[in-house]
Amino acid sequence: MSEDQHRRTRAGLLFGLGAYLMWGFLPLYFKLLASVRPTEIVAHRIVWSVLFLAALVVLWKRWPAVRAAVSSRMLGILTVTAALIGANWLIWVWAVMNGHVLEGSLGYYLNPLVNVLLGVALLGERLSPARTFAVALAAAGVAVLAFGAGEGLWISLSLAVSFALYGYIRKVSPVDALEGLTIETAILTPIALGWILWLNRSGSGGLGMDGLTIALLVLAGAVTAVPLLLFTAAAKRLPYSTLGFLQYIAPSIQFLLAVLLFGERLSTAHIICFGAIWIALVIFAAEGWRLGRVAARERAATL
Repeated sequence: MSEDQHRRTRAGLLFGLGAYLMWGFLPLYFKLLASVRPTEIVAHRIVWSVLFLAALVVLWKRWPAVRAAVSSRMLGILTVTAALIGANWLIWVWAVMNGHVLEGSLGYYLNPLVNVLLGVALLGERLSPARTFAVALAAAGVAVLAFGAGEGLWISLSLAVSFALYGYIRKVSPVDALEGLTIETAILTPIALGWILWLNRSGSGGLGMDGLTIALLVLAGAVTAVPLLLFTAAAKRLPYSTLGFLQYIAPSIQFLLAVLLFGERLSTAHIICFGAIWIALVIFAAEGWRLGRVAARERAATL
């Protein structure tokens, strides 16, 4: 690995760690907004994010890149990713506000495995026997949960699929993190702003509540944009498999918060499902390490 590649990888790791640590503790932030509708929280995330991002675009003089992306075929692609990330935000906030942080954490545990399936389906990648077994084991765990405590399984699957698709499309799209996220939030802003205005006009919006709630809603822009910027920056610098394994940080934190702090019930089906997925992830990590060692030896043999 060259020095430039090493610096790029190191930066990607730092960006990824920052993103997943922030996402891991995000339920604590949303719990402070218990009096606000999930749909309104998401709307505020979008509106304040676009303002925050626009300020960064001006500060860093990135408007030419934004205009170039808008005027190219990227606008259609970013409309798709905007829909994906908007749906992901809404499902996740609803889950947190309704006592389903455990199901949310399961969704983000599943995400790396969905990434692998996307690689097989869309990129023609092939799985080793060990990784095939790991995917089958994770699927079996999900099946147990579906039969034993499946009322929240739709949350897990929706979060895993929507974020995996979002990450995949953003990785292969030739647009940088700041420009892409600015356009995505701008696409969602008219709907979000309309919803906020309607709620506040009817007297039920969060902007008519106490000062702390208003401050938290305004802060939602930075809280939303910063980890996403870190994530998309990391996605540009790291192999997709490495990025997927970093994601274990966020759901691990969320899992602990759900069980130890929020008091969510951990059923036998949950334990079996999480256990199967954890074992599958260990198999993936060990197989990735083994294949990396083999590749390194082969490169050394050709020198």
